[in-house]
Amino acid sequence: MIDERGEQAASEVLERLCAVEWIGDWSEVFGKAMSRRLLMREHLRRAALWSQKHSAESAWPFFDITEYIDPEFELSPSLSCKLEELVRGQPSGVKATCRGAVHLAELREQNPAMVPHDLPDLYEPLIRLYERGGEFITDNCGAVDLTGVSFRTGSLQGNAYNTQVVPLNDAVLDALDAEGRVTFYASGDDRGVVFRRLLPQGGGQRDEVFSATLGWQPTTQLSTSEVDIECIQIYDQDAARLIEHAVLGSAPR
Repeated sequence: MIDERGEQAASEVLERLCAVEWIGDWSEVFGKAMSRRLLMREHLRRAALWSQKHSAESAWPFFDITEYIDPEFELSPSLSCKLEELVRGQPSGVKATCRGAVHLAELREQNPAMVPHDLPDLYEPLIRLYERGGEFITDNCGAVDLTGVSFRTGSLQGNAYNTQVVPLNDAVLDALDAEGRVTFYASGDDRGVVFRRLLPQGGGQRDEVFSATLGWQPTTQLSTSEVDIECIQIYDQDAARLIEHAVLGSAPR
């Protein structure tokens, strides 16, 4: 599976959105809270870049970018009817971004020169978020609720200056998720090895190391106190880069 899908036709984007289970099983969605949170943060970053490019700062972070690229753009009637049926009753942020994803794909197909090629695909992180657990909602205080995790979006400028939050690779996203509380660690010897300490909801503790071929495997390296081991605690965003390095065999960024 390729990481970016920016060249998809509008009908393909709409088909993916129609296949989403918008209100899924709570426990299953909660188990994907980390990847969904990182995907949302990646959307916030990309949306900041696109909004700056097209003077859409006031609409950030959940908007239909085609309204700013080409205000006269219209979706074909057949796709428009199916799209509006899909978004009926959805939260406002979901509604705007689903429309934007389909509209941008159609605009790119109709007039490629109007769509910038120097920016990462705007809506792919959100589409993947939807595919991994359905909708999100926002409150009046600027917080985003992803079912099991809630956080504030921060400022447009702060998100625009951020680096890539998470690679859009299913193997990496799957490796980030777990049921329970997770803390990530990296080896202190520059080998790029990533570990995690997992505290399942039912109690207990598991220490694991990631392998591209075997996934998460039990380890004893984290079984002693943190003072005695040659590992440092890292953020989940850094863990995503190390997992990407293991999965794709590329140098960590």
